[in-house]
Amino acid sequence: MSLIFRRTQSSSRWLSVRCCSKKMKKVEAPMDEPLGRELYLENQVVRFILNAPKNRNALSLELMKMLRNELEQVDKIQKVRAVILAGKGPAFSAGHDLRQLTDEKGFGQHVEIFSECTKLMSVIRAMQLPVIAEVSGIASAAGCQLVSTCDVVVASEESKFSVPGLKVGLFCSTPGIPLGRSISDKLAMDMLLTARAISAEEAKNAGLVSRVVPKDDVKYEALKVAEDVCNMSRSVAALGKAFYYAQKEMKLNDAYRFGEKVMTENLKLKDCQEGIDAFIEKRTAAWTHSDERVN
Repeated sequence: MSLIFRRTQSSSRWLSVRCCSKKMKKVEAPMDEPLGRELYLENQVVRFILNAPKNRNALSLELMKMLRNELEQVDKIQKVRAVILAGKGPAFSAGHDLRQLTDEKGFGQHVEIFSECTKLMSVIRAMQLPVIAEVSGIASAAGCQLVSTCDVVVASEESKFSVPGLKVGLFCSTPGIPLGRSISDKLAMDMLLTARAISAEEAKNAGLVSRVVPKDDVKYEALKVAEDVCNMSRSVAALGKAFYYAQKEMKLNDAYRFGEKVMTENLKLKDCQEGIDAFIEKRTAAWTHSDERVN
């Protein structure tokens, strides 16, 4: 038995709804907010829901700013261990709101939109917390960019991934950046040049998706990933995430030398020594989830 919590815009109180294992009671995102929030596992997991289903959860400038600010704030909350990003309705996200990209809006706004999108993606990668994408439906253009940027991706069998900007005369330049770092150049260019959507299974085989499950199980599976993360030390997971992405930008020998230093520093953390002691003593580790070091 676990608890789901939901906060409404009009109240700062957390409302609780009991749920049971895989068959959880559905908790609607607040209908008057473009970004819904839910808390799980005793407030250790925050699930954000893109809540503009009529617009296929398009990443408007306002929504991107809101999500970035929320992520920056939640990353500072010591009790939180993981973040899930999901979309309400039949799409995860269709990408940028094209109505904000017309010449009538002015190119100054266009600059702001793409700048804000870059800030959002950068925040996700820089966060201490692991970010899990829970994908059900289409993730296209900047929506696919958002998925590609997340640390773990759980997708339903029906999900599709595409970067179809050429169809409207706008090449998916920025979405192709994290996409091309997740899959091969040949597949990335195939998707970018033909606007072809790939299935969840093809995305998994290509390295874009971590797990593929039936549609009814996607939320449960994302929460399962988050629960597994919650069983680890927050501080060590944060160290590991930062190291992993940093070393990918290095030459092999430099990455190994950097890795040696990081592992040596890792051993100085109290949580690391606690984990080793717990393993030797055959007991469950009692994590501090802090950066506290041994004497």
